[in-house]
Amino acid sequence: MIEVNSLKDFKEKITNRENFWLLIHKENSEQSDCANKNISDAVAEAKSEVNVFVADVNKVKDIHPEYSVSSVPSLLKFENTEFKGIYKGCNDSNFYVSLFSDSLFTASNNASEKAQKSVTVYSTPTCSWCNRLKTYLRENNIKFRDIDVSKDQKAAEAMVKRSGQQGVPQSVIAGQTIIGFDKAKIDKLLGLQ
Repeated sequence: MIEVNSLKDFKEKITNRENFWLLIHKENSEQSDCANKNISDAVAEAKSEVNVFVADVNKVKDIHPEYSVSSVPSLLKFENTEFKGIYKGCNDSNFYVSLFSDSLFTASNNASEKAQKSVTVYSTPTCSWCNRLKTYLRENNIKFRDIDVSKDQKAAEAMVKRSGQQGVPQSVIAGQTIIGFDKAKIDKLLGLQ
């Protein structure tokens, strides 16, 4: 991971690089330290080279306004030097490994669109309602994290602890849990019509 000291320093360091990431964090903050550690672990685990730049908002004041970052930690994705998306908060290292290897589903997004709320879908491969929910999100260009609870026992336990329910699909949109495929509630939370 490569530390940057200013927006100018960042732009100089990305010269001749196509795809890279920028972690904007606040040192000695629990969430930021968590993200920093898990991203470092994921970079070490990645099968190919991953370029991650790091900016501490305590020292670097001009980067986060440039990309409209209002909370830290935030991981910014760049493709062909163009800002493509943002992942907020601390996620486990497996999430970042998936992210860096492009096995996480993301829909394209226009720069003019406002920031999307975070969406996580808990599902199983054999659940028809789960597949219907994921198809609906993709059709509406909603980025989401798909967690297969049949393969991830810890995630399944966390899902049950959060909702008190074992059935899938379950989705978490901006911190609110939705059990089943409740289209009206999903539309309301995501601002879809």
